[in-house]
Amino acid sequence: MKARLEELRAEALGELQAVASQGALNDLRVKYLGKKGALTEILRGMGALSAEERPIIGGVANEVRGAIEAVIEEKQIAFQREETEGRLREETIDVTLPGRKLPTGSVHPLNKVAQEIEDVFIGLGYTIAEGPEVETDYYNFEALNLPKNHPARDMQDSFYVTDEILMRTHTSPVQVRTMKASAGMTPVKVICPGKVYRRDDDDATHSFQFNQIEGLVIGKGIRMSDLKGTLLQFVQQMFGSQAQIRLRPSFFPFTEPSAEVDVTCVQCAGDGCRMCKQTGWLEILGCGMVHPRVLEMGGYDPEEVTGFAFGMGVERIALLKYGIDDIRHFYSNDLRFLGQFARM
Repeated sequence: MKARLEELRAEALGELQAVASQGALNDLRVKYLGKKGALTEILRGMGALSAEERPIIGGVANEVRGAIEAVIEEKQIAFQREETEGRLREETIDVTLPGRKLPTGSVHPLNKVAQEIEDVFIGLGYTIAEGPEVETDYYNFEALNLPKNHPARDMQDSFYVTDEILMRTHTSPVQVRTMKASAGMTPVKVICPGKVYRRDDDDATHSFQFNQIEGLVIGKGIRMSDLKGTLLQFVQQMFGSQAQIRLRPSFFPFTEPSAEVDVTCVQCAGDGCRMCKQTGWLEILGCGMVHPRVLEMGGYDPEEVTGFAFGMGVERIALLKYGIDDIRHFYSNDLRFLGQFARM
């Protein structure tokens, strides 16, 4: 049996020296040291040995096992080192190479136009006021001279959460909140930017969600001429010093008198073209003198103070400013479209 063990050691060490892979090494471990391996098969015959031979053969068997395990461990370490070195070679990062340049983002055209509008009015002494997008029926309609069941509410199809809560249809509720917060003090001079929501069908000129900026001025002796001068200053800063405006009579429940405001066509400078339907004018916003009832509900005495208000859609201004023909381009997230405004 001792001779068989010595033969087994020589055979195993010879095969282990020639092994070339981790998988082959594992196979040899099982072949010689496994539960059904060669060493185990030899040791099963120890029951036939005498009491004097068993310790001798047991010692030899342990030496053989130790020798085989030592070589296996040495090979295991060598394979692991080789694998690590190979991975390091393959995964090496050359930090001296130039980095991959990521595309630089830019301000969204709607945000850019909104910021330009805000800058114009901040330069005229206005402050910015904001309010909730989920509004009460009172602030969205009633406090703006639109009592329940008033037919003028049909002008603004709404998203109602409950009978008394809805997604605001304009930023005018912020004007009411500003008046109440001012507690009758003057002057009030604010613009109110933000998202608004209406149940419109999406098409080239309409969206169920859009951005609006409204303005409110309250003080003693405020006149329609002040409103017109303010809007003229605005359009000339937005569209160029050659831009002119005209006011057409209109109706809004919260202003009296009310007007629609047109600006000279940005494409033909008023000569008439396809964009302006040969009129030379493009509609941009609505405005008017604050209705006395709205002043009263806001905490002001209409006999003592007057005011004007105006409201514009940011998308509408952007469409005209950049000559865009479809409002849906702003929301499609098409980088080919948005990239045109990166350097503007």
